[in-house]
Amino acid sequence: MQHIIGNMTILGAAPVLNLGLLIDGLLIGSIFALAAYGLALVWGVMNVKNLAQGDFIMLGGYITWSLGNHGINPLFGVGAAFVILWCFGWVLYRTVISKVITRDLFTSLLATFGIAIVIQQTLNLAVGPDTQSAHSSLPIWQFAGGLISVSGTRLLGFVLAILLALAVVLFMRNSRMGQAIRATAQDVRAARVVGIDTEKVYAFTFCLNAAICGAAGALVALVWNVQPFLGTTYSIRLFVIVTAAGFGNLPGVIAAGFGMGVFEQFGGFLLGAEFQQALIVILLLGVLGYRQLQYMRVRQAVQ
Repeated sequence: MQHIIGNMTILGAAPVLNLGLLIDGLLIGSIFALAAYGLALVWGVMNVKNLAQGDFIMLGGYITWSLGNHGINPLFGVGAAFVILWCFGWVLYRTVISKVITRDLFTSLLATFGIAIVIQQTLNLAVGPDTQSAHSSLPIWQFAGGLISVSGTRLLGFVLAILLALAVVLFMRNSRMGQAIRATAQDVRAARVVGIDTEKVYAFTFCLNAAICGAAGALVALVWNVQPFLGTTYSIRLFVIVTAAGFGNLPGVIAAGFGMGVFEQFGGFLLGAEFQQALIVILLLGVLGYRQLQYMRVRQAVQ
């Protein structure tokens, strides 16, 4: 408790530190928002709760790391991870996901949990359990006498995440496939009646989600680090974001992603970096509890 009070005192005595944490939180939250957008798509359109979401991110990160090891600028990893994870998502959809869409919730959770374990163990055997990161050699700018540091890598990650998110949003609004995805999410039977190939929509949605996660993973490798078993923590983050924003509320998902980044930065500063993962779990439990209370109130009002 004294540690927390001491850190709060520091933030109160040096307000500029709050600005620095806020900036870092927004830069990091953009990547969370990008990956959570993909989860919201799959969840809303296919009603599949993908427990391997974070492991897709790790795959994208390792692709970027591998490019750097072979002398290729890791910044190219964003595009490479997007394409490779799209193809990987198509294989997974044809072999596993297409078989569980019409099944119950437990079946889809079990299937995606199995995929997560396979990805984790394969990465562990292929590259080992050590933490890795990709280095882009971008500069770091310091302001306010060094109290605020803005990493060029994080700034670039923020810009790329925003651009990719905008591209996906514009695609969803203006393209025929985007309109078909939104129609399928609203009412799959009505979509089939008007001639929409929902099987094609499902496959495209899952591949797009995997590709988005791959690009987000490339940014994660540039901004932080990757490790075969870190995917679970990202999956928890994304579930918190989507659950807090509400299903189908894609703008809310993006806002909640930024909020998660800011929450982690301030929480990590106040409690210590070793408690950041615990904060995520506590936040998940809090969001689920709040949603359950909302459900009970609506149910009582209906009765």
